[in-house]
Amino acid sequence: MSSRQFASQLRHQDSVNEVYLASDKQLRPNRNGNFFLQLDLSDRSGSIAARLWNASEKDFASFENGDYVRVEGAAQLFQGSMQMITTSILKVPHAEVNDEDFVVLGSQEIDRMATRLGEILRDIQSPPLRNLAECYLMDETFMSRFTRAPAGVKNHHAYQGGLVEHVTNLMELILRIADRYPELDADLLLVGALVHDSGKVDELSYERDLAYTDQGQLLGHIVLGMGMLEEKIREAEQLSGEPIPEDLMLQLKHLIVSHHGDREFGSPTVPMTLEAVALHHLDNLDAKLHQFSQLLRDDVNTEGSWTRYHPNLGRKLYKKSNLPNTA
Repeated sequence: MSSRQFASQLRHQDSVNEVYLASDKQLRPNRNGNFFLQLDLSDRSGSIAARLWNASEKDFASFENGDYVRVEGAAQLFQGSMQMITTSILKVPHAEVNDEDFVVLGSQEIDRMATRLGEILRDIQSPPLRNLAECYLMDETFMSRFTRAPAGVKNHHAYQGGLVEHVTNLMELILRIADRYPELDADLLLVGALVHDSGKVDELSYERDLAYTDQGQLLGHIVLGMGMLEEKIREAEQLSGEPIPEDLMLQLKHLIVSHHGDREFGSPTVPMTLEAVALHHLDNLDAKLHQFSQLLRDDVNTEGSWTRYHPNLGRKLYKKSNLPNTA
């Protein structure tokens, strides 16, 4: 059993003296005009919000987002969520850090998923779609980033390798429903799964801490993914010497722009093909199950059968006893 104080395992009034990854730091004034330092601290188990009262600009400048820091303080239950009140935050050299404490997915697991993703795509029957997928797979720069990127910063699969995990999950789901719904174009859906979040390789930064890039903030992954798709279409047509059917590419583009399902959630348009409807719901299924499972694991109410009430979800969650602990 590890003696490490994992972020997700901290409980009310636990004393803390541990190394975490710092991100999203902010120096903010309180009601009296004094400053406090607010930041997120994380490891492979999850993250916890932290505060350093009576902080100074020197405290703020003593480390950067993405640095490892040794934190002393105590965990505190506040409005149903665990937070940490710190008394000391000191930057720690990377050489003194155990990387395994901060890696959710190991390199072998990521390689296994990337290999499986390639197997599925190269088994596509449609030559235009298979050739298009191959242009992504052959792009070493893209695949290197695709297998390192998270699927999000906060909500689901928010860790390095999370994107390839999410996309591979989607492809496996598509293969499982293809026979049940023969009216769906499974090949189109599989390539749609590959490209729908492809823009996240440029939308997000993920060398250490997870954040949005400037182009990610300004454009978003849907626009970035569309630009990438246009480039890959040209590559595929040059390699094959044949144009890809325009209607096929129009449907594929529609999968990207509609996969959030509703305009209020960032989609320029709503799903208007069978494949777009399927991709939206499968995408949402994988994201929500991952998010809810994490909430169950991280819940601070260790004694009861229900989690705390989540205002953003509008519900509590019922806890079963067989959820694995990622730490």
